[in-house]
Amino acid sequence: DNIAQAAGTFAIWMIPQLFAYAINFPLAKFLQAQSKMMAMAVIAFAALIFHTFFSWLLMLKLGWGLAGAALVLNMSWWFINVAQFLYICSGTCGRAWSGFSMKAFENLWGFVRLSIASAVMICLEVWYYMALILFAGYLKNPEVSVDGLSICMNILGWAVMVSFGFNAATSVRVANELGAGHPRTAKISVVVVVVCSFIVGVIFSLILIVSRKHYPYAFTSSPDVRKLVYQLTPLLAFSIVNNNVQPVLTGVAIGAGWQTIVAYINIACFYIFGIPLGLILGYKLDLGVKGIWFGMITGTVVQTVILFFMTYRTNWNKEASDAEVRIKKWRGAAEDKASDAENTYPHLQ
Repeated sequence: DNIAQAAGTFAIWMIPQLFAYAINFPLAKFLQAQSKMMAMAVIAFAALIFHTFFSWLLMLKLGWGLAGAALVLNMSWWFINVAQFLYICSGTCGRAWSGFSMKAFENLWGFVRLSIASAVMICLEVWYYMALILFAGYLKNPEVSVDGLSICMNILGWAVMVSFGFNAATSVRVANELGAGHPRTAKISVVVVVVCSFIVGVIFSLILIVSRKHYPYAFTSSPDVRKLVYQLTPLLAFSIVNNNVQPVLTGVAIGAGWQTIVAYINIACFYIFGIPLGLILGYKLDLGVKGIWFGMITGTVVQTVILFFMTYRTNWNKEASDAEVRIKKWRGAAEDKASDAENTYPHLQ
């Protein structure tokens, strides 16, 4: 009850961050498409310093607790949004940004459909891991289970940050290369990033395995929680390897425009296969949190294998041709409207 009450309070305070996310994603994608990674890194680093200082001030010094943490998170994300928007408007993106235009609303429905598919695809993945914490709250010793899983999820989140960076880079690179008619370059980029991300995951996993008796002490003073984290470390290590590859393959799907297909794959692997298997292992077979996580990891592995074979069997020449057709379609519609305007108002030429 205490955990649920605290989570509810924290969720209410986090509502402004939802709007910050909604604004941040298109801003970040725009900058990534222009290869403005260094600018994003500098803004993020400044936000980190801002976030660290005010977290200490509000949470520890002033004793605001979870409300202070949520407030700092909200301010940090809005700081990032404002800084990125000002950077875009400063003219540093060249011809990519020449001010707002009503042409942004041309062929909007095609982008809306793609955005909806992307949102469904990403939400299904995020909710899947959040469900793991939810199910752990109904086990025999919920506080220990939730605490242990939360520590593992935080470590997993930190360890896969590199792969999320690869995800963003891969989606932009694949989309740009396909749009430019360079299918071979797109394929090579995918291979290089998948291999690099896999190696990074293996390194992080080995570090955890070697230090499994010691690193839980950095997160908790509870012997029961430390013991659970120790027991969950093999699953955590395997998850890190798999989750370092899976976001990269998802980035390929985003760059190639397969969001709708991947959304259906996620439904099948996560919610039809992974969650039921985890619940059977965790509750029916009395394996507890380890059983729930093992079942859900199995769903993620199946999804990763399917995405891998989709990527492996992809005809990149055909994808480049399809991308060229879409570009010509959108460009043609814009040029037709411009031509109509010139014919209607010849005195403006």
